[in-house]
Amino acid sequence: MTPTAIATLHRLLLDALDSAPDEARRLFHGRGRRWEGLEQLTVDWLEGVLLVALFRAPDPEALAALKDMLMAVAAAPAWSASGAHTLLLQHRYLPDSPTERLLGEPLEHWVIHEDGLRFQLDIGQKQNNGLFLDMRHGRRWVREQAAGKRVLNLFAYTCGFSVAAIAGGAEHVVNLDMARAALSRGRDNHRLNGHDLSRVGFLGHELFKSWGKVRKEGPYDLIIIDPPSFQKGSFALTRDYQKILRRLAELLTDEGQVLACVNDPDTGPAFLIDEMSREAPQLRFEQRLDNPPEFADIDPDAGLKALVFSRHDA
Repeated sequence: MTPTAIATLHRLLLDALDSAPDEARRLFHGRGRRWEGLEQLTVDWLEGVLLVALFRAPDPEALAALKDMLMAVAAAPAWSASGAHTLLLQHRYLPDSPTERLLGEPLEHWVIHEDGLRFQLDIGQKQNNGLFLDMRHGRRWVREQAAGKRVLNLFAYTCGFSVAAIAGGAEHVVNLDMARAALSRGRDNHRLNGHDLSRVGFLGHELFKSWGKVRKEGPYDLIIIDPPSFQKGSFALTRDYQKILRRLAELLTDEGQVLACVNDPDTGPAFLIDEMSREAPQLRFEQRLDNPPEFADIDPDAGLKALVFSRHDA
């Protein structure tokens, strides 16, 4: 980060805070590589909390300059006018991604909003805070499609898709994730939105050892696959995605849909389209959902890929 880059970020943040959004949004997406010298930095607006994340270690002088600039932002009229009260700097390049509190009181739990729905975050406690903001359009699409459907949410994390599906009138949602603590937060998210938990199932299992449990709850009208690019000991994108795709025909209803996602910048949409054609030829590619505009990337194939497939048996 050069002084020029830091000055650019200062201006962009003041402009963004001058018209701070009502709901959680990314304010600056340096990882889209559209701003020279800021490629490994993001800034999220979490409704009063400004979370700055560094994905690569800066030199000590640059880090000190960045902190000075952020404190200058917090002293500006735009900061107080926006309702901001907490400034956090997360060092994603360090083990456990520690978060440094530059301003404000400790926040154990924090509730934010997206499309009128409520989600509880764990800010400053974990690498990921509980909701991936780049998937906003994906959750919106699920909400629009879900009425009357049975939904399977694989790699459910904190159940953002499930909350959207129930809000959209889904008959039943099954969430599967090996991280039971994340599923517990998913229950909290449903409760926050006043949802009937009898319509929501939670399977705290490793997927590849649980096909029987997953089949038992089916068939499904909509299956969501949003895996990590890599999870040590359990999932590797290019090795394991195919194992899921070849099971889809036995899990889906005759006119079912699949939302399949990839968030690896080195893996383009052709990977999913080609593998789906090979492993589940009954499913036809329909569309790629647009990413939120604040996540613009100089290479569209490097950003989030959220692809919709529909079943068309010959």
